Amino acid sequence: MQNAVVRKHRPGQTSEYGRQLSEKQVLRNSYLLREKQFKNYVQAAVEQSRKGGDSRDLLLQYLERRLDNTVFRMGFAQTRNQAKQMVSHGHILVNGRKVGVASYRTKVGDVIAIRPQSLEKVLFKNASLAMKKYEAPSWIALNKEEMKGTVQGLPTVQEANPGVDIPLIFEFYSR
Repeated sequence: MQNAVVRKHRPGQTSEYGRQLSEKQVLRNSYLLREKQFKNYVQAAVEQSRKGGDSRDLLLQYLERRLDNTVFRMGFAQTRNQAKQMVSHGHILVNGRKVGVASYRTKVGDVIAIRPQSLEKVLFKNASLAMKKYEAPSWIALNKEEMKGTVQGLPTVQEANPGVDIPLIFEFYSR
């Protein structure tokens, strides 16, 4: 019987590609997006930045203004997964209309509320208790008693605080 050669992985420096991939995966996974969805947001931000604006700011605005993320930022849900489920199950109203698409992009002036029929559910009774201590970002005006909020501005990079190096993400997709 031959002696098997055991190869040990030596921790080394991560390649530039590896760093770019890692940053992209962290941001993509934190917003619960599939690869194609995320790539479309990056491409839209790059195209819009050619007309004026910072692609980094635009990408974060696109991600933060998704309905599921806005519901999360309003404090209706404890996690983005829970917010996505609330939206897809039809518990959320935008300007008085039921919207069941998590990727719906909210606009300044949109009023987002929980359906009155849904307020009776245990999930939302617990959420209203948790919201008493919650402080929404400055781009959202929140009415905690009525469980609704208004998008009153655009999110900033500081408020989103992605914790990733966004230029590396654009470099990843520029290959």
